[in-house]
Amino acid sequence: MKNKTGKLFVFSAPSGSGKTTIVHHLLAQKKMNLDFSISATSREKRGEEIDGKDYHFISLKNFKNHITNNDFIEWEEVYNNNFYGTLKSEIERIWNQGKHAIFDIDVVGGLRIKEKFPEQTLAVFVQPPSIQEMEKRLRNRKTDTEEKIQERVKKAEREFQLAKYFDEILINDNLEIAKNDATVLVADFLNKG
Repeated sequence: MKNKTGKLFVFSAPSGSGKTTIVHHLLAQKKMNLDFSISATSREKRGEEIDGKDYHFISLKNFKNHITNNDFIEWEEVYNNNFYGTLKSEIERIWNQGKHAIFDIDVVGGLRIKEKFPEQTLAVFVQPPSIQEMEKRLRNRKTDTEEKIQERVKKAEREFQLAKYFDEILINDNLEIAKNDATVLVADFLNKG
């Protein structure tokens, strides 16, 4: 990657923590000059998802070719034959526009980005007040089966153990306060030169 001038803002969290809402709030702050890093995935589109906006949807074969060609900053096989990753070209696209990249990404992927770009990355772990509250939020969404909710809860218990490796832990007990705290964290990191 040639142009390493932009900053990277990683927001990672278990499902149901509110990270996507916080990232959308930050993207609306135009003065911060942020652009969303669109992840690549080998999974099928769901519902109203749009290729090139929500994800870069690519075939399993093409995803594996990108791995072989070292085209990813980070990637992970989240479920069997279900890959997610960040293409180097996506970060270059954002930096070439003179912007900073913001990520709404899983916990392991977020830590990999921080590891590769330690000085340029602010890694924020968005934490719900408790596993019980997170489970309640997942149920209120009414988008997942009971089996999927239990799978997400088990994964969250493992992800909570990784929170200590992030630069900041942002507890989302009150969404408006969490959005404000996230804005302050990003602004402070942008001002660090």
